[in-house]
Amino acid sequence: MVLTSFGSDLRAVVVGATGGIGAALTEALAAAPAVAAVLACSRSGDPPDRLRSHAKVLTQSLDLLDEAAIAATAETVRARFGAVGLVLVATGRLHDQAGLKPEKTWRALDPDQMDRAFRVNTIGPAILAKHLLGLLSRDRKAVFAALSARVGSIGDNRLGGWHSYRASKAALNQVLRTCAVELARRNPTALCVGLHPGTVDTPLSAPFQGYVAEEKLFTPAFSAERLLTVLDGLTPADSGGVFAWDGARVPE
Repeated sequence: MVLTSFGSDLRAVVVGATGGIGAALTEALAAAPAVAAVLACSRSGDPPDRLRSHAKVLTQSLDLLDEAAIAATAETVRARFGAVGLVLVATGRLHDQAGLKPEKTWRALDPDQMDRAFRVNTIGPAILAKHLLGLLSRDRKAVFAALSARVGSIGDNRLGGWHSYRASKAALNQVLRTCAVELARRNPTALCVGLHPGTVDTPLSAPFQGYVAEEKLFTPAFSAERLLTVLDGLTPADSGGVFAWDGARVPE
């Protein structure tokens, strides 16, 4: 993974840098010769030990649900980088200890649980786009990308269930598409896309891995490398789409 299409001296931002995929993305970017610096953002602002002392990695505390914190992070990006070549939003919520879990039936729908799913999976990334899209580089390829999910595809939904997660990711995909339309007018060399990382061995997927074939359960490092390779191959014509770890476009 060399990220040749972004040119040299790439500045990147990773939001959710302490999560399984976020940490792997941060590590892969920091190891890439084309990358000059990575701003690793997380609620704690404390990345894994293997990244904490890396010369290219800068850290930033960021609460995804706090717009003032997001605006402050945008100012940090502006001050440190001027412009940014890659923003990766590696956040997501499928279940939590407060009772959020995928619904098996419409009878399980709960407004509070739906609100929590949408706040993390849709609203947080949308507000990040609000404050960071304007900082994308204008003289070269630049990308704003957020982790989505194949289950967010309306056309590919044949099993039902998982109402809140599906709907929040479908809404995220629409936000990304809508931002891409405006971005094309303001910054024609930039892209706004969604990424499907596959089923990755992280706490998010842990309760559901029993249904996944061994060869389809990816390590965070494998998924991160594949996603960055996919991003390297995208062009402005791909902006607004959602792309899987293997490069295939996810149906709308």
